[in-house]
Amino acid sequence: MPPRVTAIHPRCAIEGGRITIDGADFPIDEPTLPEVRVGDAPARVVFASPTRLGVIVPAGLESGRATVRVAGVAGATLLLDVAAPFATGLHQVDNPVFDRDGNLYVTYSGSRGQQVPVSIFRVRPNGTRESFSSGIVNPTSMAIGPDDRLYVSSRFEGTVYRVAPDGSVEPFATDLGVACGLAFAADGALFVGDRSGTIFRVDRDGKTKTIATLPPSIAAFHLAVSRDRALYVTGPTLSSYDALYRVDPDRAGGVVTTRHTGFGRPQGLAFDARGDLYVIEALAGASGLYRMPPQGEPEMVLAGPGLVGVAFDSLGTLVVSSNETAYRLTGGVLPA
Repeated sequence: MPPRVTAIHPRCAIEGGRITIDGADFPIDEPTLPEVRVGDAPARVVFASPTRLGVIVPAGLESGRATVRVAGVAGATLLLDVAAPFATGLHQVDNPVFDRDGNLYVTYSGSRGQQVPVSIFRVRPNGTRESFSSGIVNPTSMAIGPDDRLYVSSRFEGTVYRVAPDGSVEPFATDLGVACGLAFAADGALFVGDRSGTIFRVDRDGKTKTIATLPPSIAAFHLAVSRDRALYVTGPTLSSYDALYRVDPDRAGGVVTTRHTGFGRPQGLAFDARGDLYVIEALAGASGLYRMPPQGEPEMVLAGPGLVGVAFDSLGTLVVSSNETAYRLTGGVLPA
């Protein structure tokens, strides 16, 4: 039978992400590997077998749907959704965050103790970036509160700040250790991670109590709250494999269970509008965004290197972020 292609996975990617093309009878015994193009750009083949090709998505692609072709090979039409750069010049440590109007907030966190001219930028839906807030040293994690205000942690000061619409800030809670990871509960309480190993619950008056203890993280804790009020946490350690934790904050002692143990370096996590949980995996060779099914193994849905954060708006629009760049998937919802 002549060579043919049958499928591509994952079906979404950013530049530098590794995708896999499935097929049959790929011509790998020739002097050169099969030529692959994503849109009009040549893509580097990093793995080849008769039934699979591993390909790196080239830089410079526009956001949207691109056709993937293997020279001289017929078969199914392969379409890749490309998330292109949306905001650059960042220093992102955790998730970016959307407000209710679809504006995206991103950080320039800086090195430890560094005072930068702009701590937080706001990116309008049309891609216009503007300075939003200054004065927070090492802004780390962000969340939109039930009052529609932006809350930001400083890992340097151990403080969570509440940000006014004009960008001015006021302390909301203090003495939170290396504060990273923010998520609001349905009752308005704020969960805060101290990467030294503590998860705090902060009430509406800024009073704190410890609800759970986890292994310390070498990077940051990342937090998200599910519809059933459970708190999910990731935090990379020096272990070969790291866990995705589930914390029941309504039970005495904050009962901690392990949801998944197969990630190598899990980072940001978020729920989409449908209630599905997504986790960033930063391990080289497996890096990208994964959907967590109710049962079974996680599924990579977007390939991309060096990612740290993920955010969804109310309409399903997706943004993933590396330390330096936020990427937006135009048209919204990830393939089911």
